Amino acid sequence: MGGRELELVELGEVPYLDALEAMRGWVEQRRAGTIGDRLVLLTHPPVITYGTRTPPDELPRADSPIPLVEVDRGGQATYHGPGQLVGYLIVDLRERGPGDIVRWVENGLIDAVGSLGFEAVRRDTPPRAQSLVGVWTPRHDKLVSIGMRIRGGVTSHGFALNIASDLDEFTRFTVCGLPHVAMTSLAEMAAERGVGAPGEAEVREAVAAAFGARHPAVS
Repeated sequence: MGGRELELVELGEVPYLDALEAMRGWVEQRRAGTIGDRLVLLTHPPVITYGTRTPPDELPRADSPIPLVEVDRGGQATYHGPGQLVGYLIVDLRERGPGDIVRWVENGLIDAVGSLGFEAVRRDTPPRAQSLVGVWTPRHDKLVSIGMRIRGGVTSHGFALNIASDLDEFTRFTVCGLPHVAMTSLAEMAAERGVGAPGEAEVREAVAAAFGARHPAVS
């Protein structure tokens, strides 16, 4: 991927459907050239989202108290909620140059987590196997889920990094189409090592730095 700087947009907690509508606008603005490549960092109230190809038996029961939203991205079902940092990437691949956008995102997040003192890895998906896209611990617990869409050369959606998420919420459904996956968080990883967990502000700073994202200059 090319080295152009990303515009950093930092938001607080945004309802998922509101963020989805805003993202559609950002994509159109990027396609029109009125904004640059953009990394949006935010959080969501509890919600389970899933891609259009997610089998019904991988979704939570009808009586689940958490809202369920079908979205136009890659990947299967995942959870967003408090204690998790979500990043949306609005990137024009036609200008940025050739490269694997998902691998670029994985490697950027591995660098971010590494700068906070935690080891993480990416995993190649064997042919005809279930997707292993995301960021993992060395023992293959999943720390970050990634699901993106590319349309007209512009990306949308992005990643969800568990800082101090309620990991029990991931047991309501089949996470990322992987029935035996174990989800983890930076807080859980820190507890296992007997060290303090980073706060959201520190994680935001590390992620922005890893992607070279900065607030646009104000004229």
